[in-house]
Amino acid sequence: MKTLVILGSGPAGLTAAIYAGRAGLSPLVLDGPAPGGPLITTPEIENIPGFPDGVAGYDFIDLLRRQAEKFGARFQSARVDGFAPRAAGGAELQLDDGTKLTADAVIIATGADHRHLGLPNERELAGHGVSYCATCDGAFYRDKPIAVVGGGDTAMEEALFLTRYASQLTLIHRRDAFRASKIMAQRVLNNPKITIRWNSVVTELLTNAEGKLAGLRLRDTQTGAESELPAAALFVAIGLVPATQPFAGVLPTDANGYLLADGVKTKLPGVFVAGDVADSRYRQAVTAAGAGCSAAIEAMHYLEAQDA
Repeated sequence: MKTLVILGSGPAGLTAAIYAGRAGLSPLVLDGPAPGGPLITTPEIENIPGFPDGVAGYDFIDLLRRQAEKFGARFQSARVDGFAPRAAGGAELQLDDGTKLTADAVIIATGADHRHLGLPNERELAGHGVSYCATCDGAFYRDKPIAVVGGGDTAMEEALFLTRYASQLTLIHRRDAFRASKIMAQRVLNNPKITIRWNSVVTELLTNAEGKLAGLRLRDTQTGAESELPAAALFVAIGLVPATQPFAGVLPTDANGYLLADGVKTKLPGVFVAGDVADSRYRQAVTAAGAGCSAAIEAMHYLEAQDA
C-alpha cells in the first residue's frame, strides 16, 4: 500500500487527513512542534461555518482530529527537520528524533506563525486582549479602545477593518513613515477614527485585576520618552513566519518565504501543499481546510496513478 504522510495538524492538515482517511489511505499525520497550530490557543472562533454559537480553538481542533482518527488517520508527535525528494516521487523525511521516514506522497501543511513582539507576557495575553487576527477577534472589542502595531499593508488592512468596532483606534509604528502601499497608507491617514503614534514601540503590556489587557506602555524611538495608552485590545500585525525551514533550497518560495505552488501541487511529483504555509493572503481556518481537501484529493489521484 502506498504511504501518504501529512506534515502539520492544523485545519489544513487535519482536513486532508479526514479526506485521505475516508479514501482508505490510512495517512500518517506528523503533529509538528505546535500541534493544532496557532488556532488552538484562540478562546472563541465565530467565523467557522456550522458553529452559530462559536467554538473554542482547542475544541475545534480536537473535533477535527477525532474525525480524522475515526477514518483511520494515524498521528505521531514528530517534527520534520530534513526533506529530500525521491526520484520515484514523494520524499524522504528526516525526523527530529533522528529517524527517517519514506513517503510515496506528502502533503505539507506546516502553517505559519504570527511574528510576535517578544514581550514577557505576550503569549499569556493571547486571547485576553492580544490578538493577531482582526477578522477573528475584532468583534469581541466593540466600542472599546483598540491598538494595532505595524506599518505594512496587513497593519493598514487590520486597522481599517477594526474601525467598525473600536471606540478609538491607535496605530503604532516604529518609524515616521509606513512601509505599506501608498493607497493603503492614505486610507488610514484619511480615516478620522485612526490616530497614528509615529516613532513608537510597545515596551510593556499592562493588565487589569482580571489579568486581561488594559493598556500599553510605549517608548518614543527618537526621544526615549515613555507614555501609557489605554487599550482593551492590541492587534499585532508585523508579519507571519511560514514554517518552511525543512524545505529550504528544495521547494521555491516567494519573497516572504511562502511556498510556491500551482494550486496545491508543487514542482515535485507526489508533494502537495495546503494552508498558511503557502497562503499569504487569506490565512483563515476555512480556506486552509479547503486547501487541505484539495491537496488530499490530488494526493489520492496521484497515488492511484502510481498503482495503475
